[in-house]
Amino acid sequence: MTTMTPAAWSRLLAMMREGSVVPVVGSRLLVDADGKGSLQAQVAAQLLHNYDVEMPEGGLPRFREVNEAVSLLKGKADLQELYSDIYIAMDALRRDGVVVPRPLQQLAAISDFRLLVTLTPDDLLAQALRQARRPVNEIVHTLKPSADQLTDLPRDWSQQGNTAQLLYLFGKARSTPQYSIHDEDMLEYAHNVIAGGDNKPKNFLAELHDRNLLLVGCNFPDWLSRFMLRATRKDRLVDTQGRRGWLVEPLASEDPVISFLGRYSPATSVLSNVDPTQFVDELHRRWLEAQTPGAANGVAVPAAAELPRPEKAMFFISYSRTTDQTSAFKVYEMLRRLGVAEAEIWFDRETLEPGKDYQRAILDGIRGCRYFLPVLSRAATQREEAFAFIEWDVATQRLPAMNRTFLVPLVVDDEHRPEAYAQASVAAWRDRHIDFGHAPGGEADTRVLDTLKQLVRAARPAI
Repeated sequence: MTTMTPAAWSRLLAMMREGSVVPVVGSRLLVDADGKGSLQAQVAAQLLHNYDVEMPEGGLPRFREVNEAVSLLKGKADLQELYSDIYIAMDALRRDGVVVPRPLQQLAAISDFRLLVTLTPDDLLAQALRQARRPVNEIVHTLKPSADQLTDLPRDWSQQGNTAQLLYLFGKARSTPQYSIHDEDMLEYAHNVIAGGDNKPKNFLAELHDRNLLLVGCNFPDWLSRFMLRATRKDRLVDTQGRRGWLVEPLASEDPVISFLGRYSPATSVLSNVDPTQFVDELHRRWLEAQTPGAANGVAVPAAAELPRPEKAMFFISYSRTTDQTSAFKVYEMLRRLGVAEAEIWFDRETLEPGKDYQRAILDGIRGCRYFLPVLSRAATQREEAFAFIEWDVATQRLPAMNRTFLVPLVVDDEHRPEAYAQASVAAWRDRHIDFGHAPGGEADTRVLDTLKQLVRAARPAI
């Protein structure tokens, strides 16, 4: 087992900047809005319900629910029809407005990742990339490709700007058997890679040979972990050739794969003492800090809690740290481009909810700021509890005394539907006919930009 020291984080971020790290994303990152439940569990429950099969006492193994549900249905259902049933259940989640898991949003926001691999058949990572305003080529490794599917990495991919290249290693969900739904399917897909079948994504795998894998929350059977590490290398595991790897997976110390990698793959760091979602959260936070102006030029950037806080800021950016940190950071960058100084913006970069002393400073900042910019999203407003709600309530209390523009809500979802948000403060703003701006993913539209420019001009004589 390995611990990520500050030096280890620095090395990982440096490799990411060079484009030499490829995240391989598994089912443990497919969590619901509260970050605890498994989205796979919802699909599996619907599947069992379709065939009147009771959920086993104690439930299904977490993050392997679909595989286990399929095993329970063998002999009770037509195996070929299960592919369609699972696809329909996944599509129902989408239509019900399932929130793209936060870890996937965070990975998608890291622009250093241009090659990505998903081991699950859903398109949630592709959705996250699009929400982050990144074009994406979806490359599908399947045993029975369709004419409408891109099946390998374009040869000119490196000239395609910020376009993300996303490989579905075990197929993408469709109504036909073109993706993996159980372990035996995975074995066949693995065999196709090893045997060099006609549909093997040769170009993509060739690029992986020269890069370092970051396997996060893959929840592999032991044999598949070994396969993944070996299939993506030119040489044997013991021949590191400068290659590094990270396996972020909650494993017991006696798990066979830990001893195996310790003996035969010394360049693979096994991070078994951290939850994969927490690892992604920390990675995203450190990457964001590295994007702060000055950091790239070697200028020391203070930690989030140490940044100076203006007593009377021009703009106070309020957001849910759990759901909208990436979008809020883009709003901050937008204000800076409009000529607003860092000392004129209260923007808290901390990932964790603040302590009591710091809370008081935040609330004082809201009471003293000129403009309050709450960042709104469906995911944020659906949270059961958040410190951001306290911030919004304090800002709302200032409205009766205002005779000018003060509160400027920004919707960062792709859809501009503030009427769909049931959170109490948001409902109060609608009742007051406050104008809700639209900044999908934190990128403001023309109307919002014009509004903010006017606010900055109006504020200058008073600052």
